[in-house]
Amino acid sequence: MKKSKKILKHFWPMYLMFLPGVIYLFINSYIPMFGIQIAFRQYNAAKGVYGSPWCGLKNFEFLTRTKDAFIMIRNTVLYNLVFIILGTVLAVATAIILNEIRNKKAKQLYQTIILIPFLISMVIVSYLAYAFLSTSDGFINNTIVKLLGNPAVDWYNTPKYWPFILVIINIWKGLGYNMILYYATICGIDSTLYEAAVVDGATRWQRVVHVTLPGLKSTIIILTLMALGGIFRSDFGLFYQVPLNSGPLINITQTIDTYVYRGLIQNNNVGMSSAAGLYQSVVGFVLVVAANAIVRKIDSDSSLF
Repeated sequence: MKKSKKILKHFWPMYLMFLPGVIYLFINSYIPMFGIQIAFRQYNAAKGVYGSPWCGLKNFEFLTRTKDAFIMIRNTVLYNLVFIILGTVLAVATAIILNEIRNKKAKQLYQTIILIPFLISMVIVSYLAYAFLSTSDGFINNTIVKLLGNPAVDWYNTPKYWPFILVIINIWKGLGYNMILYYATICGIDSTLYEAAVVDGATRWQRVVHVTLPGLKSTIIILTLMALGGIFRSDFGLFYQVPLNSGPLINITQTIDTYVYRGLIQNNNVGMSSAAGLYQSVVGFVLVVAANAIVRKIDSDSSLF
């Protein structure tokens, strides 16, 4: 008890600085949790949350019994896996290449150019995509397709192109943020390790493999765990944009996030939207715990050798 009081007295300025964050987290994350019960109620706005009758797991039935459920879960998982794997590889590669640039001004310029897309709103990105892909006056149809002598492509009515388009756009937008984190980690690697590698005759590629990548290991694991935790609650801003979220493209762009959006805003089905949101949170939590356990197991096994 005396030790706790001594620690509190010594570090009270730190705890005071910590307090606003705790209050914010409590108000924005914990108080709203009482709304979880809506997922188990047949919600009626006139009766309110507590007046609406309980319906058990009825709001969750769509997750197992409908074709749309399979489509949106499949899209959510597969898109996120591609975003995580390909995004990580490209971000690490970009950070390593950037670290090899010796001209300081050129390095700052490239950093800025790569980071700019991350700072752009996804709504603006969707309009930029439309400017490129519009059938009548889009840049691609009026330049590349025309030069090749092919007829204009109706991008927004041709589903087969959109898995590639969505992956390219999302990775292009998020690459800068992850690249900065990996580059900062590389800058923190002890320079004597590189000097020792040079003395031992290691080539540039060998220095990357045996010094840089091991130094990035912890950052890659942390960012991957965070990404896995949000695999069912990701930034699908582009998926919301009209006409992506309707018509012939709906099976390609439908994810759990867009389902929640349609259920809440368009169909006014609050119960099913809450059920989908709770499902997202639970699965994300399970994925983080499972991935963390796997990483700890691998680390403990590797430490034995």
